[in-house]
Amino acid sequence: MKKVIAGIVLGVIALSLVIALAVKPGNKASAGAGARSGEVGVIYIEGAITSDRSGSGLWESQAGSGEIASALREAARDPALKAVVIRLNSPGGTAAAAQEIGAELERLRKSGKIVVASMGDTAASGAYWIAAGADQIVANPGTLTGSIGVIMERLDLQGLYGKIGADTETFKSGPYKDMGSSTRSSTPEERAIYQSMIDDIYSQFIDHVAQGRHKDAAEIRPLADGRVFTGRQAKELGLVDQLGDFHDAVLLAGSLAGIQGEPAIVELGQKNIFRELFAGSGGQTFWGVAGSLLSSRGEDRNTINLK
Repeated sequence: MKKVIAGIVLGVIALSLVIALAVKPGNKASAGAGARSGEVGVIYIEGAITSDRSGSGLWESQAGSGEIASALREAARDPALKAVVIRLNSPGGTAAAAQEIGAELERLRKSGKIVVASMGDTAASGAYWIAAGADQIVANPGTLTGSIGVIMERLDLQGLYGKIGADTETFKSGPYKDMGSSTRSSTPEERAIYQSMIDDIYSQFIDHVAQGRHKDAAEIRPLADGRVFTGRQAKELGLVDQLGDFHDAVLLAGSLAGIQGEPAIVELGQKNIFRELFAGSGGQTFWGVAGSLLSSRGEDRNTINLK
């Protein structure tokens, strides 16, 4: 079965490359003609948010803070753009990456642009960190959002090493240099250090949401136990401003920016070739099945994550 799926995947890759080379889409797709004025920029944040480069694999995508920050700076420099919609479809990611994007989004707002966050299927944890910095947040009633919290995990592989007869010897300059090693258990002192790091970033998260939502931190803390909310629940709790889809977010951004009528849309940032090729064609279902059968990629558990 895997060989059949692998053959299909390779065939689709070849077809994708042929189409990509033939089409060569540009970075911007504007809905509208004539002189550029009164436009709304759109920046997509899809997949896990990391400090690595953005990328779109066959069955997963990754939102790199560097490329997204660059797109936000591009929006700030463009005088024709009156507003920007940040389209979020992400379960979260690393704390530092979300903070980098959030800081650049704040600079964009200070440049005079209106920023509206539009939530897709999921805009949780690190993605909510980013959304909290927008002027307005629009979510679908069934969007999963919230998950305000911080998590860090480590693997303890001592039992496995014992079964396969493997052993390690560590030389270190200080008692905490090998914190997080999978070859031994954490000490009580190390657990206290880890928890202090988690608590500090958690406090930063709450303060950021409180500032963005114009609330006291005491109002946010009861909602910040890691749970997720539907878009409708989030609106009732004041975590989002309006229920609606992507088009509603674009109209809201245009209205707040004083644009008359239907705003023209300009896509900013890196194109997702797989979204362009397979959107609306059932491709997402195919890639989801293929990914579950063929992907063996793991995650770095020794990273502090907002997810």
